[in-house]
Amino acid sequence: MKEGQTLWTKEESILAINLYSKIPFGQMHRSNPAVIELAELIGRTPGAIARKLGNFASFDPKLKERGVGGLPNTSKLDALIWNEYMQNWDEQFFESEKILAQKKHTTIEKVYEVDLENLPQVEGKERERLVMLRVNQSQFRRIVLSNFNNQCCITGIKMLELIVASHIVPWSIDKGNRLSPQNGLALNSLHDKAFDRHLITITEDLKIKISAKFYEHREVLSIKQNFIDYDGKSLISPKKFYPDLEFLRIHNNKFAG
Repeated sequence: MKEGQTLWTKEESILAINLYSKIPFGQMHRSNPAVIELAELIGRTPGAIARKLGNFASFDPKLKERGVGGLPNTSKLDALIWNEYMQNWDEQFFESEKILAQKKHTTIEKVYEVDLENLPQVEGKERERLVMLRVNQSQFRRIVLSNFNNQCCITGIKMLELIVASHIVPWSIDKGNRLSPQNGLALNSLHDKAFDRHLITITEDLKIKISAKFYEHREVLSIKQNFIDYDGKSLISPKKFYPDLEFLRIHNNKFAG
């Protein structure tokens, strides 16, 4: 450690990985307003925040596969925070958002405008669970869309009004990965519905596969343009969080081929 530098605390590292989860790899630089804001909150320089984000990127296996390397000189704490976050996304993200709200001298309920009056009359852990649900649902969309550069990963449509943060494994089946960005695809509303009904799937090599049912209606121009023309094409690559292969296998096993 260089003279004058101070060790990162666990709380600071948690806030850094929270930011890492929210912004694309290409925006992890010192001039990013989000980086500057976090630097001011925790009393570090934007450059230090950017370097910490780069440290976390070095753990990302998919970035490594693409030949995109993070920064060296990671610490044991960096590895610990990364593993805790990625293995228990829902709870860890919520906890990091609570810390962030405290740093801003507010509450997570106020940040996310959770209507406490309309929450069921419960207290303790059940009340926190409901707040966590509202917070994570809001951020799941933001993170998934950011991961695909705010466009449908099949068609490239960039009208946010038409794009859904779609789950690969349904919400009701895998409670532990409801909000993991590796369980999310940015799809326009039409393809989201087809994906949900298993009329479209994504193979393990990220190819689009459509059901044979569409070929029974190939004479319909909209069927050809919206489905048949995409059969076998590559998914638009995510910026950071790649779909988990096990999640894709689960969806493929239900595909209505």
